[in-house]
Amino acid sequence: MAELPDLTRFDGVLFDLDGVLTPTAEVHMHAWQSMFTELFASWGVEPAYRESDYFEHLDGKKRYDGVASLLRSRDVEVPWGDPSDDPSVDTICGIGNRKNVVFERVLRADGIAPYPGSLALVEKLQAAGVPIAVVSSSKNAREVLTVAGIIDRFPVIMDGVVAESEHLASKPAPDVFARAAELLGVDPARSAAVEDAHSGVRSAASAGYGLVVGVDRGAGAQALRDAGAHVVVDDLAVFA
Repeated sequence: MAELPDLTRFDGVLFDLDGVLTPTAEVHMHAWQSMFTELFASWGVEPAYRESDYFEHLDGKKRYDGVASLLRSRDVEVPWGDPSDDPSVDTICGIGNRKNVVFERVLRADGIAPYPGSLALVEKLQAAGVPIAVVSSSKNAREVLTVAGIIDRFPVIMDGVVAESEHLASKPAPDVFARAAELLGVDPARSAAVEDAHSGVRSAASAGYGLVVGVDRGAGAQALRDAGAHVVVDDLAVFA
């Protein structure tokens, strides 16, 4: 592997959450698979849900945008509904809320811990005085960070709740990474973004980050490079 850049030399480092800081991506994958497998079977939708659907349609996107994308891939159209929809309602929002019930149940039952390598990097950056932030599409980001015991490390948390309140477009649009840099007080061109999703890498690249690090947790190293990652690693421990 070529020599890796020194992340402490950047003005700021902004991290995705699920699959980058914590292994919650696995919980999300399980929740989506369980919910959509049952939904497609009951609706007679073909083809059945498959693992690649997560990476192609759900990973890194806001929950409802992900639902819409996956249903569209099966030529299924349902009303958008409202975020207050009950999980039993067959709308985009209701289906998204249904998945979240599964996710929250697993998170609270099993807990979550940060990846050791990611935590080591966060500690290194903090010791060097480098500003850090979380940029997540998840509305569960604060709960995940709290359960993982690391919420106090991040002065800026750009999550799905903030994105919705500020009407920011979902990844792969540049909006959330651009706004997070603004809140952190750093120039994207002199900052680094760390992502594990195709959509997140595209978002950071489009926002003009000087370095986009792809963490390959299953999305595929070449696919992350194709999306705009300058460097792809298997674990952030290599930077710590």
